[in-house]
Amino acid sequence: MINFELIIGVIEIVMIATTPLVFASIGELVTEKSGVLNLGIEGIMLVGAVMAFITLVTTGSYIIAFGISLLSGVLMSVLFAFFVLILMSNQIATGLSLTIFGIGLSSMLGKEFIGIPIEGLNPWYLVILSFLIVFLVSYFLNKTKNGLVLRAVGESHTSAHALGYNVILVRFLSIIFGGSMCALAGFYISICYAPMWQEGMTAGRGWIALAIVVFATWKPRNVLIGAYIFGGVTIIQMNLQAIGLRLPAQLFSMAPYVVTLIVLVIISSNQLRIKLSAPASLTIPFYKGR
Repeated sequence: MINFELIIGVIEIVMIATTPLVFASIGELVTEKSGVLNLGIEGIMLVGAVMAFITLVTTGSYIIAFGISLLSGVLMSVLFAFFVLILMSNQIATGLSLTIFGIGLSSMLGKEFIGIPIEGLNPWYLVILSFLIVFLVSYFLNKTKNGLVLRAVGESHTSAHALGYNVILVRFLSIIFGGSMCALAGFYISICYAPMWQEGMTAGRGWIALAIVVFATWKPRNVLIGAYIFGGVTIIQMNLQAIGLRLPAQLFSMAPYVVTLIVLVIISSNQLRIKLSAPASLTIPFYKGR
């Protein structure tokens, strides 16, 4: 006999666990749609998480913690944007450096806050918000003039510039949005999902979010599908551990990342699909005046 209560319970758990992936993935999708690849999202998530936690412990205000967390994401995004858009540094190297910087900074800032208990915020507010943001991003990219401009910049920044569009500004704003969403994912993790601070508590979700964007073939509506598949894999491996399946714990822990690699290999094998889906100017720097 089908246990509907159990099924609903599992669905609820998956939704709660998957929400940070949705935030980070939709933010990175917008950034990549403009032609910029940001590999620093793991670091931004960690800084957003620690700043939210420290602010909540210090002020007791969820609203202030939310604002400071988003501000931290904006500041780190501005730093990344300055290097890749103004100084023309390599996007991949800069993004990796940002992740390393975020890991170190969050560890330093949160050192004195490890183990402090807090009252977590109801996660369902942000679960609902994640669906709303995906819908709004999809509408923005496909139904508005500014969304079409952003897509045009990502497809051919040279042509967009020739038509009079400010490529640097479009990419700058896209990076800011992406960083804000990553910080929001960090806020959710430390304040809603696991109300505490622990070093590295994002546990590689930033890297999984990067894979989800590719899995979604740069389409917002597919982000939810990809995120919930990856989130479901994570929950399944945790439940298998709980029922006492006798396999090494490390094997369960690496399951989501194995799935990440498999998905990337499968999608990458279809070069035509990638060419038809990925923004043509992705990772290509824009030199104004050329």
